[in-house]
Amino acid sequence: MEDHPLTKRQETILRTIIDAHISNGEPVGSKYLAQHRDLSCSSATIRNEMAELEQLGLLEQPHTSAGRVPTEAGYRYYVDTLLRHYRAAASEIEQMSASLRRRLGELDQMLVEASRLASALTNYPGIAVKAGPAQVRIRRFEAIYVDQNKFLLVMMFSSGSVFTKSVVLERGSLRAADLPRLLDVLNELFVDLTAQEITLPLMIELENRLGDLTFAVGPTVKQIYETMAEQSDSDLRVEGVNRLLQYPEYENLDELRNMMTLFEDKEDLIDAIKTDADARLEDGVHVLIGSENSVKVMNNSALIYRPVRRDGHVIGAIGVIGPRRMDYAKVISTIDQLAAGIDRLLEGQKQPGPLGIAPPEQPQKGPEKHD
Repeated sequence: MEDHPLTKRQETILRTIIDAHISNGEPVGSKYLAQHRDLSCSSATIRNEMAELEQLGLLEQPHTSAGRVPTEAGYRYYVDTLLRHYRAAASEIEQMSASLRRRLGELDQMLVEASRLASALTNYPGIAVKAGPAQVRIRRFEAIYVDQNKFLLVMMFSSGSVFTKSVVLERGSLRAADLPRLLDVLNELFVDLTAQEITLPLMIELENRLGDLTFAVGPTVKQIYETMAEQSDSDLRVEGVNRLLQYPEYENLDELRNMMTLFEDKEDLIDAIKTDADARLEDGVHVLIGSENSVKVMNNSALIYRPVRRDGHVIGAIGVIGPRRMDYAKVISTIDQLAAGIDRLLEGQKQPGPLGIAPPEQPQKGPEKHD
């Protein structure tokens, strides 16, 4: 498209066709376009422009004598260039705010609630992904002394979760006065690391730093590893799957069965989101249309998601899945506001607006382009 930029009239025709197709799912003809208030030209001129857009690969004709429907490339041009800003109603924002604040401090439940809201507000299935092992990090260690052979290790994770584990020492004798020294070294060496980053050289350094307390290293690190493993499994929750039945794209039983299998098996969809997020690294909403998804069964679908961060680390994502002709403006705005609200709630900052985000005054730019 860089070699052949669209004229304003062509952009208007393409946007009008996509808006109409999103609304009713039917091919759009020149007669419909001739009645559009933004197009002051004849049906013949419109047909010529539609033919040009078809040659550019932005439109296609499903069968002879039918109108046109957008191609995958047409949707991509629409999302990146033509999308108009959708402004959420005050009632929608208040609904998001109240629901998310009730889940403050429970990350998993907050993500699930966000996916439920996304589904309810957009009328497509909403998804919530909890980050996998590469993102699980401990923010701080605390401890409670029990006796010379036992203490309670408190681990506060970047996700906001807090876990307490008993550390039983099979040899050695731990004094209450020794515990602060153990905590100081743990908080200096092990904070903000993933399980993969806790290496043998680091454990050797831990032993060297603790000196006469090396007997506590093995049992302590064992509990740290086991707790991180409990938090490490990526998980996917899908809300509102039945909403797919409203769209003719999923009337084909094979198509519907493939989507149900995708939601049930989870791993392919989790990997698709993780792979795309790792490749781009940007914040903001990501839009994957049709074959841009690495999952083949989603060739006729679109995935829109936004990573959720805490302390600069990705701890999950929320999004929506639906047909390629989904209402991109509304979905992108809804996902962006939900994820930004969670970000701010997790950070515990005072922000303007009921969700911690101020509604934009200027038209929203398109999401990141998919290369």
